Amino acid sequence: MPISDCEVRDPRIRRTRQLLQGALRELLQERSFDEVSVQEIADRATVNRATFYDHYNDKYALLEAMVAGQFHNLLHERNVRFDSGCPAAAAAIIQAGCDHMLQAHHGGDCSKMSAFAPLIDAAMMKAVRNVLLAGRSDAPLDGKLAATAASCAICGSIKEWFYTPDRPPVADAVARILDLVLPILQQIGPPTEQPPQASCAAAELSASSS
Repeated sequence: MPISDCEVRDPRIRRTRQLLQGALRELLQERSFDEVSVQEIADRATVNRATFYDHYNDKYALLEAMVAGQFHNLLHERNVRFDSGCPAAAAAIIQAGCDHMLQAHHGGDCSKMSAFAPLIDAAMMKAVRNVLLAGRSDAPLDGKLAATAASCAICGSIKEWFYTPDRPPVADAVARILDLVLPILQQIGPPTEQPPQASCAAAELSASSS
């Protein structure tokens, strides 16, 4: 099983995965996910089919990695990591989720996207859960349950907001969703590992400037 994109350090591996994800992103502008084959993805990425399988088990794994990568890039650009004691960090993650939803549907064909929307939803929930549990490899069951519940609530709420006619501004949606999920997020607890992370002040700055 290939290691996750977040753990990759080799620039050659990163480049190949970026090519494959970019190829899938382009093809999804042209046809539905069901119509896209692994061979087409490999051809568009200018790699061979065997190379594809060196990195991903199938096109579903590639889709999941593409969605997660886009979301993690938004967080990285804003220097945000989850801190259960910092509401601003949680708000910045929700903000990134809203922005990701807007970007994912910008200029896209809704009829093509609707067929694989459940796959994208599942990939996004997994990405948010991974962010909430980052640095918590030994989290107790209660913490994992809280992260799962929070990721479902965050992604479901963002989707509800996005498809609401005359939806309110992103900032209003973030504030409302944060009020709903903050009690759950606070149950996740502090990280057991200490990766470099943004301070609460940095998260506040990110949220205010987005």
